[in-house]
Amino acid sequence: MTTPTRCGFVALIGAPNAGKSTLLNQLVGQKVAIVTHKVQTTRTRITGIALDGAAQLVFLDTPGIFQPKRRLDRAMVSAAWEGAGDADMVVLLVDAAAGVTDEVQAILDRLADSDRRVVLALNKIDRIRRDSLLALSQRLFDTGLIDAVFMISALTGDGVEDLKHHLAGRAPEGPWHYPEDQVTDVTQRLLAAEITREKVYLRLHQELPYAVTVETEDWQDRADGSVRIEQVIHVTRDTHKGIVIGKGGRTLKALGEAARADLGALLERPVHLFLHVRVTPDWADKRDHYRDMGLDWVE
Repeated sequence: MTTPTRCGFVALIGAPNAGKSTLLNQLVGQKVAIVTHKVQTTRTRITGIALDGAAQLVFLDTPGIFQPKRRLDRAMVSAAWEGAGDADMVVLLVDAAAGVTDEVQAILDRLADSDRRVVLALNKIDRIRRDSLLALSQRLFDTGLIDAVFMISALTGDGVEDLKHHLAGRAPEGPWHYPEDQVTDVTQRLLAAEITREKVYLRLHQELPYAVTVETEDWQDRADGSVRIEQVIHVTRDTHKGIVIGKGGRTLKALGEAARADLGALLERPVHLFLHVRVTPDWADKRDHYRDMGLDWVE
């Protein structure tokens, strides 16, 4: 008899910088979400698709849950909780070294109010002593919200396969939602913009605030198999524009080279990338940007 197929939707939730995007990339086996030093890097729900035996797991990498202040913050947090509500299973990722922060406690309180149980993944276990790790695990398990606990390192992959196998076993029986070789449902235009935004944050994270976004304005598939991509890096001030461009355009050139390399590897074809920097003071209040990021407009 053939093993019945399973398909489960899994939301990854947690405080900012818990390592959700790094975990998603490990689970999928390739890069589908950007990773930077900055917290709150993920702004939308990124879908990653992984297989484990006869099970297909559709992971939703949600923005970090925190106390929102701006419209963009509110839209990001709304997307995170919406993803948790829609999923068959929820994985709560906690930075073990940071422990139960105010943000983690707020997530636990909301989970308790919603009567939702979760799988706990304690991440960055190499940064905490074993006795402290066990005490943290017990403290969180005692909340009554936890079905299972996994101790992992999203960065190295330690424990990640065990977590994936557990989720596969809990996935509901049913047909797969995506083809076997598909690893994400994010459009190439959005993923390309996210990769360039990653390079901006990695290079300029100490100089630029969060008020920067990247938009793919044009995408042309060429007859020779290459692709021509034009992107705009939106900043809110003239001073930020100067930082992104750099002296003699050197910073912008370096950003383009780094993004082009990643895009070429991801798309498996030559990429001609053209970057422009535009001062758009109110980009975070424009509905079009929210639609492009897959976020709902939140008043």
